[in-house]
Amino acid sequence: MGASIGNGGAHRHRPGQTRAMSEINVTPLVDVMLVLLIVFMVAAPLLTVGVAVDLPETASQPIPDQGEPLTVTITSDGTIYVQETAVEIDSLVPQLEAIASAGYDQRIYIRGDQARSYGEVVRVMGKINAAGFRHIGLVTDREFE
Repeated sequence: MGASIGNGGAHRHRPGQTRAMSEINVTPLVDVMLVLLIVFMVAAPLLTVGVAVDLPETASQPIPDQGEPLTVTITSDGTIYVQETAVEIDSLVPQLEAIASAGYDQRIYIRGDQARSYGEVVRVMGKINAAGFRHIGLVTDREFE
């Protein structure tokens, strides 16, 4: 059995020069991808709902998904949000009209916290309806028996 020491003169290596490495170390790449996967798995449920409200529960069937919904949210303290932007009741209709003029013609979903009075939720819905928006839906949680 023989063993060779060095490179046997086949490939001369000059001092001060480094040789290119022919292997790619994929371990750091896999580590980064796993961390990103975990981050997105944790963050994805938080991205679906903009403003946290305690929705009432009903036994109604869900509406089929029709794209990106426009939501008007009424929180337990009475703050009104269009998507995630807080608005005053008087500027609600102009804001919705500006969105509609940009080409939005889908259903508007109203999410009312169950701690708010029914009258306040209906008042907001009435303002939206009086402004000419006819496709309005109320969002609730699914009732479990």
